[in-house]
Amino acid sequence: MAMNRRQMLVGAVCAPAVIAATQLGSAAAAQTLKISHQFPGGTLEEGDFRDRLCRRFAAEVEKRTNGAVTGQVYPNSSLMKTVAQFSAVRKGALDLSLYPVSYAGGEFAELNIGLMPGLVSSYQQGAAWKTSPVGEKFAAFLAEKGVVILAWIWQAGGVASRTRPIVNPEDAKGLKVRGGSREMDMVLQSAGATTLSTPSNELYAAMQTGACDACITSSTSLISFRLEEVAKSLTTGRGKSYWFMFEPLIMSKQIFDALPKNQQEIIMALGAELEQFGTKEAMADDQKVAEVYGKKGATVSDLDEAIVDKWRAIARDTAWKDYADKTPLSAELIKLATAVHA
Repeated sequence: MAMNRRQMLVGAVCAPAVIAATQLGSAAAAQTLKISHQFPGGTLEEGDFRDRLCRRFAAEVEKRTNGAVTGQVYPNSSLMKTVAQFSAVRKGALDLSLYPVSYAGGEFAELNIGLMPGLVSSYQQGAAWKTSPVGEKFAAFLAEKGVVILAWIWQAGGVASRTRPIVNPEDAKGLKVRGGSREMDMVLQSAGATTLSTPSNELYAAMQTGACDACITSSTSLISFRLEEVAKSLTTGRGKSYWFMFEPLIMSKQIFDALPKNQQEIIMALGAELEQFGTKEAMADDQKVAEVYGKKGATVSDLDEAIVDKWRAIARDTAWKDYADKTPLSAELIKLATAVHA
């Protein structure tokens, strides 16, 4: 009887530890997804919409999985360098990134279609890729490389210049311009510019020192990186643009495939929902950028269809042709993309 009583006492003492261990085990079972991007950090409601999109994803995935999956956002390339993020996602070393896919064009030439000048000229046309043969082929290619597209985000871009406005191709002659992709650089070089490869988060310093005369980047980056402080003129992407960048929210296929099916479905549904938010915010920034630069006294110019056609004509003879010659898939993708209309 004494022995039984002692066992009972030991059991009573141990019980809280057992409960604590069980609770710790369930807490440890929650998976935290690391979400990295190169853009300035903010909050759910304030700041660069790409950061807010990532934060919305983190908050919603935790809510919808009842805490089984959480997200931690690392803005401003604080977790790893900008270009390295794609390779890290592929290998399962990084869970998610909101990433301009053309940045990884050096690794896979096919990805340069994500910033092909003149190929996409409206948000509606970009959105149509997702369910068109070009988007399906592109998504399948990325999946083969270990990357899942969660949210299809397109952004129009504009040109900030320290000197004269760059509206027509001939305006770029003699200037040092950052185009944002190898293909855009080819077009700029044909127009007589010298080109630079600079991530958008390094543009302020480059323009401030004069290493860069002008840059083409998304409207959101033109605002977020405060380039109005070092620019005298702006050409907007509102209405018409020859520069549309594909900046999807991507996830490591290795990490995605390891999740239970119900969590995979939640993540895919959430990604699709965030596309509407992304497009709405991108379009708002196309308008806002004109106001931000105008207030600083910059000359603000817009594009029309005739001007976009001039840029497209150069792109078709240089960048499009060069891209199509890279691989059989590149040739197929550019052909399929030209068949997509708004």
